[in-house]
Amino acid sequence: MKCIAVIPAGGKGFRSGFSTPKQYLKINGKEIIVYTLQTFQKNKLVNKIIVAAEADYFDKLLKLIKKYKLTKVKLIVEGGTTRQQSVFNAVYSSAAEADDLIIVHDAARALLPEDVLTKSILSAKKNGNALVCIKAKDTLIEGSKFVNEYLNRDSIYYVQTPQIFRYKVLLKALLKAEKENFVGTDESMLVKRSGKKVHIAEGSVLNFKITTKDDVELFRKIISGR
Repeated sequence: MKCIAVIPAGGKGFRSGFSTPKQYLKINGKEIIVYTLQTFQKNKLVNKIIVAAEADYFDKLLKLIKKYKLTKVKLIVEGGTTRQQSVFNAVYSSAAEADDLIIVHDAARALLPEDVLTKSILSAKKNGNALVCIKAKDTLIEGSKFVNEYLNRDSIYYVQTPQIFRYKVLLKALLKAEKENFVGTDESMLVKRSGKKVHIAEGSVLNFKITTKDDVELFRKIISGR
């Protein structure tokens, strides 16, 4: 059984407020996507990495792969118009076998702790899949301009990545969604929609997604403090 990491990195990153897609921003002299890729490069359970990116950034990625000796990155594929299409392109091109594990992880979650990655892979090997999440701690409300309702947070989780599934299961879920013109927010939604139970694995508050300028600044401060 191989473990293949898929890193969708085709987003424009408009919400970050920068002209450059956030995954290519340099923080402390190194691009955000490099921090992400190095985590998978170092993990002994990961066999191969596939990046889905915009064609305009292929040359930049190749230079980064060479510069930082990211030898596990075996393939760069063109991303689609949605994250789902980008993941599909990478999974379809992976040459994986039926029971290989596909580990989908956001390029902009650059502080994924090593132990969270390792434990989620081991959980997926045991249970067939793993969805990394953190339990809600804050008071949660439902409403618009005013509070309509307070939600019971006891069974509420914030979904993160990695999201890990058997190749045959994830591909089937992606094909079903494509056939039915359904676009989900993430891979776990597609797999659950295909009739499979999705197992929750423990995440980390450090594993936040860099989306806004505030996120970029928080990431900068954490990295600078290390």
